[in-house]
Amino acid sequence: MKELYVKTIAARLSVREWQVENCVRLIEDGATIPFISRYRKERTGGLDEVAVAEIRHWTDVFTELDKRKESVLSTISEAGKLTPELEKAIVGCVDSRELEDLYLPYRPKRRTRATAAREAGLEPLADGIYSMSVKSPSMEAGKFLGEKVRTVDDALAGARDIIAERISETASVRETVRGMLRTRRLVAKPTRNADSPEAGKYRGYFNFAEPLQHVASHRLLAVLRAEEEGYVSLKIDADPEKCGNKLYYDFCQARKYPAKETGEQIRSAIDDAYRRLIEPSLSNEVIREAKEKADMESVKVFGENLRQLLLAPPVGQKRVLAIDPGFRTGCKVVCLDASGNLLHNETIYPHPPANEKVKSIRALSGMISDYGIEVIAIGNGTAGRETEEFVRRVPKPSSVKVYTVSEDGASIYSASEVAREEFPDYDVTVRGAVSIGRRLMDPLAELVKIDPKSLGVGQYQHDVDQSLLREKLDNTVESCVNSVGVNLNTASRHLLSYVSGIGPALAENIVSYRTEHGPFRSRKDLLKVKRLGDKAFEQCAGFLRIPGAANPLDNSAVHPESYHIVEKMAASLGVGTAQLVSNEDLCSRIRPEDFVEEDFGLPTVNDILKELAKPGRDPREAATEFSFSDDIHTMDDLAPGMELPGIVTNITAFGAFVDIGIKQNGLIHVSQMNARGRTPSQVLKLHQHVVVTVLSVDTERNRIALRLKS
Repeated sequence: MKELYVKTIAARLSVREWQVENCVRLIEDGATIPFISRYRKERTGGLDEVAVAEIRHWTDVFTELDKRKESVLSTISEAGKLTPELEKAIVGCVDSRELEDLYLPYRPKRRTRATAAREAGLEPLADGIYSMSVKSPSMEAGKFLGEKVRTVDDALAGARDIIAERISETASVRETVRGMLRTRRLVAKPTRNADSPEAGKYRGYFNFAEPLQHVASHRLLAVLRAEEEGYVSLKIDADPEKCGNKLYYDFCQARKYPAKETGEQIRSAIDDAYRRLIEPSLSNEVIREAKEKADMESVKVFGENLRQLLLAPPVGQKRVLAIDPGFRTGCKVVCLDASGNLLHNETIYPHPPANEKVKSIRALSGMISDYGIEVIAIGNGTAGRETEEFVRRVPKPSSVKVYTVSEDGASIYSASEVAREEFPDYDVTVRGAVSIGRRLMDPLAELVKIDPKSLGVGQYQHDVDQSLLREKLDNTVESCVNSVGVNLNTASRHLLSYVSGIGPALAENIVSYRTEHGPFRSRKDLLKVKRLGDKAFEQCAGFLRIPGAANPLDNSAVHPESYHIVEKMAASLGVGTAQLVSNEDLCSRIRPEDFVEEDFGLPTVNDILKELAKPGRDPREAATEFSFSDDIHTMDDLAPGMELPGIVTNITAFGAFVDIGIKQNGLIHVSQMNARGRTPSQVLKLHQHVVVTVLSVDTERNRIALRLKS
């Protein structure tokens, strides 16, 4: 990568240039983000996943910028207008807007008023006025009268059109206007469609006005959506006269103050350039620029929400009874073994209109007994609260715990090709219930089968840049899968595909090998998998686990390339490798400095020791039971001052939404979190169990305001 880009990335991330250079080399060599951040700390100076992902993002951005530069240089060169100064300026660009500003005067364009003026032979007149070499433009204009230009006014108007276009294409002028527009207010006004019932949710933006640079990301995305749907019109309230004064002042400062008549022509051209050519395009551009920043902030929140969702506490390998609740259509019930295999399914009707409560109790009790059920998972969708209350009254062993499970994306999974492959003989209702049960057992393993965008990870996710969102969500899934580690002998191909260096094709080959040859006995067996070579092995081996392997290190995060270091550690204590693994006392006797090698520095050795003390430790917390308040079922049951248990269902930049057991979620605004400078995602986690205080209840607008108590 060019030194210019390396310096720019290093400055953006506040890291050293050598860190960026080494990271880029690793990326170009095919290394993944998890691998670089976990196993190449010496090369990168300990950059974490976030920094490595940022470097990869900007590497891609600058790669595309270089391609654009080549195209621009080629076009200008073919036109015979490429000067050494212009080439140097283009090559030195690190911003796409700056590049497009430089290219603008040379870009092939449609016919304009300036084009017609040039065809009429008025460019020399425009040059004379622009350079201020003409003292009397009106007298000079008389020389250009003819068949195409009938009057002096026509000649001057054409010259001004040429000057206006020239000014509008000047890079310094455009950057000046951008700077002015960025400091102005974004103003929204209602349109004719604002009276429609559908516009009600945007009513708060009908007379919106706020400095663009201070508009919160969620408010900007909301008002832009209102504009997109035709309920408001947007503009930046810059003063054309003040902007014209600034541009005219800069124009004169760069040259000299012109004679009165010449100055009037130039000022008129500048005003026209601003109103007709500059402001319309740059106003939209500056709003897009603000949206890009809002997208970045929102996508960061979405990524954190997804991380919390994927790393939700699992109950582990237990026999599960899962219920997809429903009223009229009944509750779909499935029984799963400890590996998530479907053992039994049926439908019960404990709710209206059927009200088969006794029959449903007998059915559930029988299934709990017959299949040795250890935990019960209940979807949180329609009839979820009622089903939970019913299930808690069903006679069952005290050891059987009941959990509420988010249904977000379950319908997407149940109708997907993945679900059809897994359960070709069952309908979508059974598949959905199975997904709910498996989510309780291992949320990560089940949720990777669903497009992350279908998991409800944040507000306005359809309004942000979709490629940016996809990049962030994919990186987050990859990060979560590799931070937890994957059981090589039980993982689905969907889970394996997110392991560093594997991908869908190799994941399919791994599963095929496992089916044909039986469980993997060691990590080295991976090299027998079709098309899994040394490079892929290097990238994936450390993130795959083999419980019960002959070498206990194969069930740890210690990379095979470091096994020899562990062997030296064990030998220094006079024990075998197996004795060292999981023995915190023995590990504490080892001096990390004694095992540093040329390619394995102190950070790697310290990581090895931490892993040896607790090999394969799952970073996720344990699942806990939860129940809503028994006497709260509708908004009419709520009153200010009540303290209620709740579950966090969504986190945004401005607060968090909480399910308190009724159809309408309540909102804890960030100001009611005692955040002390922290963001909502730093205070709360998705699906966290909380206690909230009701502040207000607005039944007309279906809004519940809450305060976080604990």
